[in-house]
Amino acid sequence: MWKTILRRLLIMIPQLFIVSVLVFFLAKLMPGDPFSGKFGPNTDPAQIAALRKAAGLDDPWTVQYARWIGNAVHGNFGDSFQLKQPVARVIGARLGNTVWLSLLALIGTYVTAITMALVAARRENSRTDHALVVYNSLIYSLPAYLFYLFGIFVFGYTLGWFPTSGTVSADANGFFPVLGSRLYHMILPALIVALISTTSTFSYLRSGILDESKQDYVKLARAKGVPENRIFSRHVLRNAFLPIASTMGYAITGIFGGMIIAETIFSFPGIGSLFVQSVLTRDYPVVTTLVLFNGVLAVLGGLFSDIIMSAVDPRIRIS
Repeated sequence: MWKTILRRLLIMIPQLFIVSVLVFFLAKLMPGDPFSGKFGPNTDPAQIAALRKAAGLDDPWTVQYARWIGNAVHGNFGDSFQLKQPVARVIGARLGNTVWLSLLALIGTYVTAITMALVAARRENSRTDHALVVYNSLIYSLPAYLFYLFGIFVFGYTLGWFPTSGTVSADANGFFPVLGSRLYHMILPALIVALISTTSTFSYLRSGILDESKQDYVKLARAKGVPENRIFSRHVLRNAFLPIASTMGYAITGIFGGMIIAETIFSFPGIGSLFVQSVLTRDYPVVTTLVLFNGVLAVLGGLFSDIIMSAVDPRIRIS
């Protein structure tokens, strides 16, 4: 198994190379440059040209890409045009916030989706089942930002239960008060992300439970007098979880990348909001690094899903 995983990791090298090429050249297709609109109309054009030359923006794209990817291999992603700091430092300062927010959202997603699917499947065609299906369809069909705005208005402004921006309260002092304040600021965005991310998991698990409950081996177990709870937990539920396990790796990377909207609306200082700011200011080094980072997560997510599948179902082997 380890040899296969190593082989898969080696195959990822050309995949990531293709991703890096696409990321770099698509970023270069954005209109303008980091210096567009930064200076007034009376600024000396020679000064702007000197800045462009110093930043290497006048070099051919192929030369810029070779320089960028060569430095990236050694862990040097360049300096941010706007913040005047190394890109690795800029991203590292915000990465922890996004990781913790994504982790809370992921836990909330699976707890909510699995609970809803179990309740709906065990009460098939009941009012509860129909209500959960309609609720799931409603979440799937409406734009995500509406739920963020609704949550901020109701739970932030109207009820005042949760803060609507930032990561920590100004009056929090000491390790545990700061930790508690950080978690408190993450509850509302993580909860909303979890609620709008339950759709696929709920649908897969509910359908899987209903399909497995009608299989012949379940009927045979019932004919033999096996208790219903044992049939459900050891046979139906285990097989119904296979589609969920196959997408778990992609779900992790999907939630991580989906933090862009949440962090932007909640003014949360993570890499999602950093990405939006970098795109608006045409900060190429930060944009390309973040997109490449998300591409690496997507590739690793596929491998992680295969590992989970092989662990859940011994009949499946990574190949």
